[in-house]
Parts: sequence; C-alpha cells; structure tokens
Amino acid sequence: MTTASFSTCDFCDAHKGDEPGGLRVLPPLFQSYGGVTTFAGPVVTVKCFEDNTQVKALLDTPGLGRVLVVDGGASLRRALVGGNIAAAAAKNGWAGVLVNGCVRDVAELRTAAVGICALGLIPMPTERKGEGRSEVPVQIQGVWVRPGDWLYADADGIVVSERAL
Repeated sequence: MTTASFSTCDFCDAHKGDEPGGLRVLPPLFQSYGGVTTFAGPVVTVKCFEDNTQVKALLDTPGLGRVLVVDGGASLRRALVGGNIAAAAAKNGWAGVLVNGCVRDVAELRTAAVGICALGLIPMPTERKGEGRSEVPVQIQGVWVRPGDWLYADADGIVVSERAL
C-alpha cells in the first residue's frame, strides 16, 4: 500500500455511523518513530510484558505487508523494539509495528523502512525469558485489536477495522 492511498480522517468520516466496533480509533497517545510514517496492513498480535522474545521471533519471519500489534501492557520500563528488530521487520516485509509500550534506538528506527508507533522511548532493553503469546485478541489503550483486523496509521491517527477499507 502506498503512503498516499488512504487517510484515517476519510475513514472516520465514511464510517462514523457504522455499527459500533466496526471501526475503532486508538487514543492519540502513540508517536511515530519508524522510517515510514503512513502504513497499513492486516494485523498479527503479540501479548507480552517486558519480554520481546515473541516480537523478535515474528519480525524475523516474512511479514507479507502485515502489521504487528504488540500489547506490552503499556510498560514504560523496557523497550520492546530496537534498531536491530526494526531492521529485521523492514527486511522481512512488515508494513509496521504498533507497540503499546516503549521502543529504543530512535536514530536507527528512523532509518528502517517500516512504520513504528509506540508510547515512548526508553533505552533499557528487555530480558528475553521466552514469555508471551501471539495471535490472541489484545486490548490497546482500551481498544480491542484482533488477529486479522486491519490497522491504518497516518499523521492524523491510528484506526482499526474488522475488514480492509
């Protein structure tokens, strides 16, 4: 999907009267850190807390234009994505990564050809303990995101839909 092919504002205008839950808007808490600022794709989920084992494992696989949504429990103590993981995501064809938590290596993230949104930056890495679950429904800042949903992110915000828009 090209960066100019959608607008989250247009989606909200077109779907504001839809049945509740069809189009969900994430709160304006996320910052863009990746080299790509507008991205979209079908969702893959990971639920983890201060352990990015599953995040790294998934982003090391072919992304096929998908978006990884990471529910890190909104932890502001450990970074779940850094420069090496972002580079792997870009190399493997992931459209983007949304982290309900922190990231690090901001200079490296900005050079990676992948969208990366997170709550903030922190230099502390995770400890890999092999914990976490993938392909489960996650609640991101009060908004449910499920595997197979579609996520759209641009300068105006982030929306999630049950289907491709």
